Amino acid sequence: MGKKILIVDDEVHIKMLLEQTLEELEDDFGVELFTASDGEEGLELIRSHRPDLVFLDIMMPRMNGYEVCRTVQGEEGLENVKIVLLTAKGQEVDRRQGLELGAVRYMTKPFDPDEILGVSKEMLGV
Repeated sequence: MGKKILIVDDEVHIKMLLEQTLEELEDDFGVELFTASDGEEGLELIRSHRPDLVFLDIMMPRMNGYEVCRTVQGEEGLENVKIVLLTAKGQEVDRRQGLELGAVRYMTKPFDPDEILGVSKEMLGV
């Protein structure tokens, strides 16, 4: 069964940049990529597809990244989903809150595509 990555961001250009960055994993390792435009849609996809890794924006309509993180952590069967929070807010307090809610990593925007790729490979073990 192939690995799955979900990208959840309400900003279209960021979503596209992440997809372009991660396409290499699709080509080389058969990783499946999914995208969602807000937290609610992201949570639905996490429940239905059980991705191995989620790149999750914090500031989003309908349900923010922290709420998605908290919900995923509290649900049975989702404990293996690794969440990397992406945010324009680089404050230590935000980072700490994200990690306390169960995120495995906290990355600030603008991000380095090579770093995103590196983190993805590390988290997926490819």
